[in-house]
Amino acid sequence: MSSPQINATITGISYKPFLCRSLNSYKIEDLETALESDASFILEKPDKIKVVISWWVSAKRTRSYPYARVYDTLNFSGKKVTIIPVFKDEGFDGDRDFIQWDTISLMSLLGVYVIVCYYKSAEKNPDYKNKITKQRFDISLIQNNLNKICSYQSDALHWNLEQAKTIPEVAKRALSSYDAISNTTGVKMHSKDSAYEKIQQISKNQEEFMTYSRELAEEAQNRESKTIQPKENLSGIKAKITITNYLGGKYYFTSDEIVVKGNRLFLVEGKHSSTKLPSTEDIKDGLVKMILFSNLKGVRIDSKEYESIAVLKLTSGKEDIVTQNEGMLDKLKEEAKHNKFQVIINDEFMDLS
Repeated sequence: MSSPQINATITGISYKPFLCRSLNSYKIEDLETALESDASFILEKPDKIKVVISWWVSAKRTRSYPYARVYDTLNFSGKKVTIIPVFKDEGFDGDRDFIQWDTISLMSLLGVYVIVCYYKSAEKNPDYKNKITKQRFDISLIQNNLNKICSYQSDALHWNLEQAKTIPEVAKRALSSYDAISNTTGVKMHSKDSAYEKIQQISKNQEEFMTYSRELAEEAQNRESKTIQPKENLSGIKAKITITNYLGGKYYFTSDEIVVKGNRLFLVEGKHSSTKLPSTEDIKDGLVKMILFSNLKGVRIDSKEYESIAVLKLTSGKEDIVTQNEGMLDKLKEEAKHNKFQVIINDEFMDLS
């Protein structure tokens, strides 16, 4: 059976997280130490203004659990910021990922202010001939943007639209930086020409960048909808979900599994571990999908509208994962109950009463 195409709208986000970890606080002059020590943290400026910050190791959302990092900031009452590298080149023997508009759009939906940054320094990876490690951001660029965000009066959406306009310039600085890193470390990087072509595509204008990124997202969506990842333990079929927001922006996702029962459509995000309960990072990654899926309106397959139910499905090779993880699962239960989504653990629905 081919993957169904689901269409839905989202007019706003209403969600309360319960699994956010306690975050360390740092002074702004200790920003570099904070970035080296914590994936998410609170930053305090001299004027006592506080912001909460997460950062992405790579521009790609499937690496290093960036959603989990952002999730941990979502219960903070002040401004929420996430730092994303415009692109990350690990060297010729590693990966290279470029930022996509859909990532920025998702952060806008979540009310998170994006700072587009680049890696300014790095060291040679001792285990590979052409790979670098310990990449570090341009701290001054981050600090300048944080100062602007703290006095910015509009919402994250408007900030992120403006931030997207800086991508071509930041990308050029990234290219120069990787040139310098290559010269210093002797590590061969990926093709500068192909990177330049991507930057040219971004540079043409914001609308073309958005279109280009959406095409890439659609391609990824198509790939995901055709494959079951080895770490997933699911019995149903995948489905493509295209979400339109109130501004007409489109977001392309997949549901790991869908189940149709009458007029009810269950949208399932699955997380699996062969030996234990999926990691907390895996679960938080899945909860970001719950934030989206639990706020959908007008969910349709073809012309038929359904009542959609978001489901987080956790599976494990062990049967005693509930008793082993009662504390964390109690919080997950509260989160599911409050935000009206379902949780399945090893094929059993969690009792939310």
